[in-house]
Amino acid sequence: MGSTSAENNSPEGVGRRDLIKRSAALGLITVPTMSFLSACASGGGDDKSDDKGTGKTSKDNPFGVKKGGGKLDVVVFKGGYGDDYAKAWEAAFDKKWGTKSAHTGTQEITGKLQPRFNGGNPPDIVDDSGAQQIKLDVLYKNGQLLDLAAVLDAPSIDDPSKKVRDTLIPGTLDPGLQGGKVVALNYIYTVWGLWYSGKLFKEKGWEVPKTWDDFLAICKDAKSQGIGGLAHQGKYPYYINVAIMDLIAKQGGLDAMKAIDNLDPKAFVGSDAAKAAIEAIYEVVEKGYLLAGTNGLTHTESQTRWNQYKAAFITCGSWLENEQLKQTPADFDMKFMPMPSLPGDKLPFEAIRAGSGEPFIIPAKAANLPEAQEFMRSMLSKEWSTLFAQKANSLTILKDGVSDGVQLRPGTQSTVEASKAAGDNSFNYLYPNWYSEMDVAIQNASNELMAKRIQPKEWLKRAQAAVDKAAKDPASKKNHRD
Repeated sequence: MGSTSAENNSPEGVGRRDLIKRSAALGLITVPTMSFLSACASGGGDDKSDDKGTGKTSKDNPFGVKKGGGKLDVVVFKGGYGDDYAKAWEAAFDKKWGTKSAHTGTQEITGKLQPRFNGGNPPDIVDDSGAQQIKLDVLYKNGQLLDLAAVLDAPSIDDPSKKVRDTLIPGTLDPGLQGGKVVALNYIYTVWGLWYSGKLFKEKGWEVPKTWDDFLAICKDAKSQGIGGLAHQGKYPYYINVAIMDLIAKQGGLDAMKAIDNLDPKAFVGSDAAKAAIEAIYEVVEKGYLLAGTNGLTHTESQTRWNQYKAAFITCGSWLENEQLKQTPADFDMKFMPMPSLPGDKLPFEAIRAGSGEPFIIPAKAANLPEAQEFMRSMLSKEWSTLFAQKANSLTILKDGVSDGVQLRPGTQSTVEASKAAGDNSFNYLYPNWYSEMDVAIQNASNELMAKRIQPKEWLKRAQAAVDKAAKDPASKKNHRD
């Protein structure tokens, strides 16, 4: 999601067109650990499932779910992915175990759940996402998240000789780390970058821009024809930070990315990569290449105007196609592309931000821990991963997690191809999950920059101030990427 701001883990429905066979899904699985945080996070012994388990434990029932008598309280963020997939999961779970699942689909995660967490009666499993997400670092510091080590070390449903954690795409557990423990399962395999209409590009004779200069040239041509160059979701500056942070990582390489996550005193001020990136973004603003009015739009409003061919590009994650399903013309031909290259980039054009989003958590005080843990283990089975692909048409973090015959729409297909082209040139930031206050402060600075209320130099100062403030928190010493 990760996913920590605006509807940053969105998608709804998803159509079918290009057949994705298992071999295509495998293309995503080759993303190696080099580009992700390789911290070992087996967690510790906080698991309390056996205390409350009423069923007999076995290899097929490692958490002791009692057949025919259990309950399960599931709360799912109902954003772009909708919640039909969760209803399908719950039906499958109830059929297998004879449980009675209670389902809540909502965008008001904080509003509905904060009182329950405060009162000691949280749900059993939560998709903690969206603009009203309860911040993971806050929940963790308050001792309200279960260490998921027991789930990850349990036998895989598909291959009991393997642990669940060994069936996942490398690096995808990393965004769920807090203090060295995996306390959130980011379930959906996501890529972030630029999006465009294949139809519009064909009509205008535009080629996919591999350099920033080529990107600006298309924006200039679009402006001359009354079309915005870049639409951005102004009310949720999370989205423009996709572009800014991608440019920083590609310009300065993994070291520039790690400097931000590790709260380096020169993460922004004193970073040549950050300076080059923010000046590049500001050039779009200065030259008038933004879609008119885009600073005042929500994510869906901006994306819908883009669907109406009012802008050439938009930044987003791979939930975009599903989220915009109803607003996208049938022949729009949605396409994903990496962020274009700046001169002297250390990472190639094909490099993309890729990782896992949509954090699922089990509250430490969940009333039905055995059921919650078994439910999460089931999420990481091929059957449930395929159910998700069918209902939400996106890929999960499970290796080879899509059965033959599942089709994805053109935009999602293009993310598969981009991931294969990236190979080991992928990266992902962890600071949004580790330091939510810092993340919001940087977003606020970006909002000011896009509205021309501050200049790049001031943006760098504000971003660095947010880093320095986070570094003063003693808890930050527990988070580090090598």
